[in-house]
Amino acid sequence: MINISEKQIVRREAVASGKIKLKSETVNAIKEGRVKKGDVFTSAKISALEGVKEAWQRMPYCHQIPIEAIDFDMEVQNDHVTVRCSVEAEWKTGVEMDALSGVSSSLLTVWDMVKYMEKDETGNYPSTVIYDIKVDQKVKGHGNAQRKRI
Repeated sequence: MINISEKQIVRREAVASGKIKLKSETVNAIKEGRVKKGDVFTSAKISALEGVKEAWQRMPYCHQIPIEAIDFDMEVQNDHVTVRCSVEAEWKTGVEMDALSGVSSSLLTVWDMVKYMEKDETGNYPSTVIYDIKVDQKVKGHGNAQRKRI
């Protein structure tokens, strides 16, 4: 683990996002609340919260960070779902891994909830893809001129 004992505690924020490509029939089922396992948005949000809070347990070199705020958004489009997760804390190291963990966990939850609709005749998922998982924004400290809320 990297020694952060000499670093100052400062305000940190990270926003991450990612997408999952789905069949249009699956997207419609999500929009219309017809997914057998339940409410995809609520389940994905809970999974994102757990993913953020457990990031330090999933990645061996990730520090445990006292998370102060988590925000989650899910947008259902024609052929994919986009999730966005923002994380805030005052600590010695950044929260981007925590935000990425939240995004990844929520996307995997979406896949798990709709996989029965995504399977082809062989039981595979030829058109289902998780992609574009990235850090959209990272902010360190107060009064940053580039700071903006999403």
